[in-house]
Amino acid sequence: MAKEKEIKSKKPSERTSLFDIVNYIVFILIGLIILVPIWKVVVDSLNKVGVYQFQLWPSQFTFDGYRTIIETSALYRPFINSIITTLLGTLLGLVLSTLGGYVLVQFEMPGREFFAYFLMFTMIFSGGMIPEYLVMKQLGLVNSMWILVVKHGMNVYNLVLMRNFFEGIPASLFEAARIDGCSPMRIFFTIVLPLSKAALASIGLMFSVAVWNDYSTVKIYITDPNQVNFQYKLRNMIMDGDTPTTSYEVSQNTLFNAGIISAILPFMILYPFLQKYFVKGVNIGAVKE
Repeated sequence: MAKEKEIKSKKPSERTSLFDIVNYIVFILIGLIILVPIWKVVVDSLNKVGVYQFQLWPSQFTFDGYRTIIETSALYRPFINSIITTLLGTLLGLVLSTLGGYVLVQFEMPGREFFAYFLMFTMIFSGGMIPEYLVMKQLGLVNSMWILVVKHGMNVYNLVLMRNFFEGIPASLFEAARIDGCSPMRIFFTIVLPLSKAALASIGLMFSVAVWNDYSTVKIYITDPNQVNFQYKLRNMIMDGDTPTTSYEVSQNTLFNAGIISAILPFMILYPFLQKYFVKGVNIGAVKE
């Protein structure tokens, strides 16, 4: 009887349902699907012998693949180009997305809905690759790494996300600030931005990943080897056999996997610091007053 009372006294939220068990199993499987390939690349990058089957641990542990990547001077310039374009592209994207989203929540702005629908129209229909190439050529951005900054600096999807987030800020805050005599720009810098850390972190991470991983833009618009980014150079190294000469006894497979880890390492280091903001930013615009 005592056990029955104890079971009945449990709250519904404390009981583990079949749905919860299925959820756990599904998310564990999804986690394994994501982590197992990454772990294989990590193991292969540390394995002196070029083994293609899956191993939980390197059979012959070595850092020679990473030493080769670090000592290859041909990778320095593309890596620096990637850092510059990622930082500037992310900064430009955040500025345009936040300002654009803030303008679209100003209810007194004439034509506000028209501009919002006009921007969203461009998410569905675009001018095409050839017109885009001609525009970039007229702007003098062909064969220049700055095309990565300009091309990713304006993203309508991220602008809409920021607009939705700003709409979730209580209107009473804006009204109180206007009564106190604050201008729209002062409201933006003193109220809106401090409340938007989660959204800015999420959008900033989206921008930086997009710019850093952009291979196709470099492939289409850039032929100057001094203007290419790290991803393009890494692709040539892996797919075209453009491997650097090295004094270390390292297999080609080890070198390839070390290059892949080197390409994703900056975001593997950065993400833990932004995780708490990124998790909050997933619900951008979900709650409105």
